[in-house]
Amino acid sequence: MDDTGLLVIVDAANVVGSVPDGWWRDRRGAAERLRDRLAAEGVPGHPGPVEIVLVTEGAARGVESVPGVRVEPAPGSGDDRMVDLVAQAGDRPVLVVTADRELRRRVTSLGADVTGPRAVRPAGGASAPRRDG
Repeated sequence: MDDTGLLVIVDAANVVGSVPDGWWRDRRGAAERLRDRLAAEGVPGHPGPVEIVLVTEGAARGVESVPGVRVEPAPGSGDDRMVDLVAQAGDRPVLVVTADRELRRRVTSLGADVTGPRAVRPAGGASAPRRDG
């Protein structure tokens, strides 16, 4: 893990699931599209240095890392893996991207900031209305 700049931890399942665009038919493909968009566009409003970590679980576990985005497959719960990553960050600033209320509570208690999926969804690019928690 890089120890400079902002660490952005993205809840892949939560972000992908925030727009009803058919992601459930190909969870891995949806996570790969999110990964590729993060690698190309970064995190709006955070020009760098930023380390982006995409946490995958379940059917999306086989997604590979690419330059600009490290993929962390959760061996069990994706939420637990994200909490572990926040805890390991020490004093480094951390931003977690999720709408999951319980996960938000857990990571903010460790000092992380939180933003919703809209922060990394394409502007106007979704085929259905976006929901953000």
